[in-house]
Amino acid sequence: MKKRTFAVDIDGTITENGGGRIHLDALEALRRLSNMGHNVIYVTGRSSVEGFLLSVFGGTTKIAVGENGGCITTDSNDHMLLGDLEECKKAFEVIKNNIENVKEKRVFPRMTEVVLERTFDLELAKKLLSEKNIDVELSDSQYAYHINSSGIDKGFGFRKIMEKLSILPEDVIAIGDSATDVPLFKVAKTSIALGNASDQVKSEATMVVSAKAGDGVIEALDKLAPKLSEI
Repeated sequence: MKKRTFAVDIDGTITENGGGRIHLDALEALRRLSNMGHNVIYVTGRSSVEGFLLSVFGGTTKIAVGENGGCITTDSNDHMLLGDLEECKKAFEVIKNNIENVKEKRVFPRMTEVVLERTFDLELAKKLLSEKNIDVELSDSQYAYHINSSGIDKGFGFRKIMEKLSILPEDVIAIGDSATDVPLFKVAKTSIALGNASDQVKSEATMVVSAKAGDGVIEALDKLAPKLSEI
């Protein structure tokens, strides 16, 4: 059996209607992949601790890439910090002081990023930071806006796992739904956009399914089955 590594987003991918509730049938399908010897690694805009806990309780590979690639968690106290929280906080202060209705989102504590409510014009914020020569990444996960250090994204974070575990791109299958998943798609030979993804995200994937969120994950795995006889 050829071992594959599934890099899976959480919100909008294995949740129900984007409300944070895990789609249990999708989780069960991913657990079966792990039980068969494949890697199933969550790559999320949420905290890497949240992703790691989901892997523990859900029975998948106990590694999580969180904070849109800024932090990797492999154990309860084992975190690899790839981003700089302080520079993200400085960028947040600039945005907050120059644009109305900017506020932090109540989330699980972050170690490398700042998470904001989707209550303002993100493109305006990007323009502001560019004019002030503040080099950070601003992205929209559909769940929130994220401020990350320059160069930090899901693809960057997941490549660190690929290096650590000697995973080849040809063995990676990425599944996601938002623009923050596109950098992850680029490091995988096979990338799958779900039905709830935008047209732009779908255009970046090698495969598109019609079903949304967890149902889309199940549809994707069904479509992969003829190509991957071990699934």
